[in-house]
Amino acid sequence: MKNTTNRQCVSRISVSLPEAILKEMDQMVEERGFESRSQALVNMIHQQVTEHRRHYGNEIMAGTINLVYDNNTQGLQKQLADIQHEHVDEVISSLHVHLMESKTMEVILVQGPATRLKMIADKMQACRGVTSGTLQMSAALLPPVHPLPKTDMASA
Repeated sequence: MKNTTNRQCVSRISVSLPEAILKEMDQMVEERGFESRSQALVNMIHQQVTEHRRHYGNEIMAGTINLVYDNNTQGLQKQLADIQHEHVDEVISSLHVHLMESKTMEVILVQGPATRLKMIADKMQACRGVTSGTLQMSAALLPPVHPLPKTDMASA
């Protein structure tokens, strides 16, 4: 069976669920606006596979490090900026927004080996003044920001 939307081959499987779980799933499908149970299951399985890769693999992944911190903590913004500079190969971009009550939310776009991204996020989350932090990753990759010149072009 072909999916004409993204032209991927799909396989049909059968899943047995306890009635109570099926009812909860149907409620979730409706509440979250999925088109079908299949779409919901694909979404959940994709999240679990990505999470597995994040914890056990060293695949290149793209993601965001999401931080909320107290901007009154002396030296914190410099410390976070220094960490980003140390990992310039993985940090693509960052955005910060000033929140109420002297809080700042910062979202840092990253790409690199999953274990390295986790290490960078852990280092940032451990900084004094960071009140919450999460790392979200996806197996999808960003295109190169700027392609490197070809070696034969350099000699021309």
